Amino acid sequence: MSATMTYVRFQSTERSPRGHFPGVFALANGLAREGRLSEEQHRFWRAGNDWYDAAYADPSRVDPAVYDPDVNPGAVAWFKGTATHLLDRIPGYLALLAAHGVPCERLESADPGRVVYEDDVQIVVVPRPGSGHGTGAARPEDGSGLAQTGRTLS
Repeated sequence: MSATMTYVRFQSTERSPRGHFPGVFALANGLAREGRLSEEQHRFWRAGNDWYDAAYADPSRVDPAVYDPDVNPGAVAWFKGTATHLLDRIPGYLALLAAHGVPCERLESADPGRVVYEDDVQIVVVPRPGSGHGTGAARPEDGSGLAQTGRTLS
């Protein structure tokens, strides 16, 4: 993980029943699974998911244990800030969530946690204890500690 790299994550502002903050894709997939999408929204969601599936690797297919809660508790994926071709398509998902009143926030961090998977466009990290992961806390002025910013998008 590069010290100068910025990582980006879009996630719920609320914890799930399992205690984590679901990411943008999990939130959209939940709406689809619950049958809440209009036909047009469903077409967007399906085409978007198919595009993302073809555009980059699913970490759990590379390493089946990457999201195992016993092996990597709380593991979450972050895009590398350089993955602009992937980040450029996120606004459509954010609009979909906003249309259903599902709040989502953008987090940016130079150090979101202990890296358990990395490829050219993403990392999967286990947040450090007490890191405030998902709280949108800002980096202290002296540059120490948490290096994360958050902004609610919907």
